[in-house]
This record gives sequence, C-alpha cells and structure tokens, in this order.
Amino acid sequence: MSDKSKTILRMPKVTDKIGLKKSSIYQLIKDGKFPKPIQLTANAVGWYEHEVDAWLESRVRALGGEVA
Repeated sequence: MSDKSKTILRMPKVTDKIGLKKSSIYQLIKDGKFPKPIQLTANAVGWYEHEVDAWLESRVRALGGEVA
C-alpha cells in the first residue's frame, strides 16, 4: 500500500486541492458524486487522498482534459 493511499485529508486540504467550497463538496457527497468521508472522531471526518485524487482525475477526463 502506498503512502498516498494511507494519507487522510481534512476538509481545508480537500477544498484547496479540488477548488470547491465545503457546501459544494457535501452536496456532491449527498448526490453520490464524491467519495464519502471516513469518520475520524465524533466531530471529525477526512478523506483518503487517493480517493480524492481519483475523483479529480475522473473530472478532468470527463471534461476532455489530460491528467498530468
């Protein structure tokens, strides 16, 4: 398992990485279009970095772009 697959991103890092606001991310989750977060504590969630990267790459491909 690579280090990236073990890395957990909190919301500020996710919003920085994908360029969407928190409310947009939660709407995409509700619509089943973004990876669900994992519960870290009673009040904290995070996302596996490799899942966020895969989602971002799929969006780039869907828009006809190239993934670096």
